[in-house]
Amino acid sequence: MNRNDEKQLETLSPFEVKDTLMKLAAGNKDHAMINAGRGNPNWIATVPRDAFFQLGMFALQESKATYSQYPGFGGMSEKDNISTRFLSFCEDHEQNEGVRFLLNAFSYLTTEHMLDADDLIYEWVEGILGDNYPVPDRMLKNCEFISRKYIEQEMGNKPGLPESNFDLFAVEGGTAAMVYIFNTLKTNRLLNKGDDIAIGAPVFTPYLEMPELEDYCLNKVEIMASEETQWQIPDSELEKLRDPKIKAFFLVNPSNPASVKLSDDTLQKIADIAKERPELILLTDDVYGTFTDNFTSLAMLAPKNTILVYSYSKYFGATGWRLGVVAVSEDNNLDKMIADLPESTRQELTKRYSGISLDPANIKFIDRLVADSRAVALNHTAGLSTPQQVQMTLFSLLALLEGGQEYQENAKKIVRARYQTLMQNSLTKPTIAEDNSNGAFYYVEINIQDLAVSAYNNDFFSWMQEEYEPLDFLVRLAEECSIVVMPGGGFDAPEWSLRVSLANLPQSAYETISYAINAVLESYYQTYLSNR
Repeated sequence: MNRNDEKQLETLSPFEVKDTLMKLAAGNKDHAMINAGRGNPNWIATVPRDAFFQLGMFALQESKATYSQYPGFGGMSEKDNISTRFLSFCEDHEQNEGVRFLLNAFSYLTTEHMLDADDLIYEWVEGILGDNYPVPDRMLKNCEFISRKYIEQEMGNKPGLPESNFDLFAVEGGTAAMVYIFNTLKTNRLLNKGDDIAIGAPVFTPYLEMPELEDYCLNKVEIMASEETQWQIPDSELEKLRDPKIKAFFLVNPSNPASVKLSDDTLQKIADIAKERPELILLTDDVYGTFTDNFTSLAMLAPKNTILVYSYSKYFGATGWRLGVVAVSEDNNLDKMIADLPESTRQELTKRYSGISLDPANIKFIDRLVADSRAVALNHTAGLSTPQQVQMTLFSLLALLEGGQEYQENAKKIVRARYQTLMQNSLTKPTIAEDNSNGAFYYVEINIQDLAVSAYNNDFFSWMQEEYEPLDFLVRLAEECSIVVMPGGGFDAPEWSLRVSLANLPQSAYETISYAINAVLESYYQTYLSNR
């Protein structure tokens, strides 16, 4: 690939660049392709899936018992005494790991949280059968309760933090959540064309692109984390949030590609600014929070200002399930901001939602999200499919039950062992130390400039800059070594950097990647020496 081709490729999203690199890597018949581009984990949480399928068998048994007119047909289950029949089913199959998990979950929910036994099992059975619309459409009652407990636990709801009780909206993964949120913010005039929105960078590249789309036409103000401070946001950048022109601040925490959470001190400074600016909307995507130690979400520190997005995809190995939630505190400033809109605007919005409520002016923000997700007119069909909600609930219970801490520790061990393997042969010190409590280690950003200067000298890197495009290093990795990584510049990381996913490959692959990076850098250096 020549330099002009690389220049053109650099204008595309890094995910489109990855596809081209994969084609180049596949063309090398001397090596099997190692794709460290996309962050799809190569593990799954087995126990809650086992429980899901066992629950499905019980649900089918219940359905078949209520309808026998024609073969191959089942009916809707009977609620009366369904928990007794469930316990009997579990007793008959208690040798199965998934059934034992269901029994532990049932005991935990009915004893510790006093959920009604028949109500719980009936919701699960009807939900897993998928024989009715989601009711409530925002989220099934018990599914919401359980998922809320999980969110509060994993997102750092600790004594001494502001009180908050979150409403949840179950959605098709974190990216669907973002689309719904931006649409509803726009529709309800909380974000308008030409408004300034701050974005914590470096960041997952579609989040950089969304504000600029014709649908939104927002002005992007980047709040840059610093590699020199191990990807924390300097106070000078946080000060931008005091500008009243900035209507919202959007961040991914822990970050992508750097995979580092914001320190408690930084989060508190953001929360303090939000307290001074109740009209500042905070939007935080915390999908990688469970991979860090003692994670606290911004939603827990500034609940009135914050919309929290969480996806189950990475932690539980469930990208194909498309499971996520939007969480908004019951006491939030968004509802107040809608109530304070100009009278003419409120009348327009009242008309928009008049077909779904007798009191449309007072529909909460999160319920507007639900309605807008189906263009309002189809609100009666809104909601995440009920089997998905049941699986989401079982994932949540894995973390809430006794074995949850062990699962989390093992998930962290997986990615951290891969990080150690990748970095043990690195030509420079890792940006994030292995004992850094802020590290998630789901991805790693590698600065090619730091490698070149550390291994050789400044003149060598200056020559590289003059002679090659930043993407050339990734192209060579693909063409010569069949290794695919993502360009860091596409995430607003340094142009001469790359991102390696630590989630989707066996540990041994990361040693191969490390040696390949060193070999490609050495090949540049030999060319540099020959041209001197």
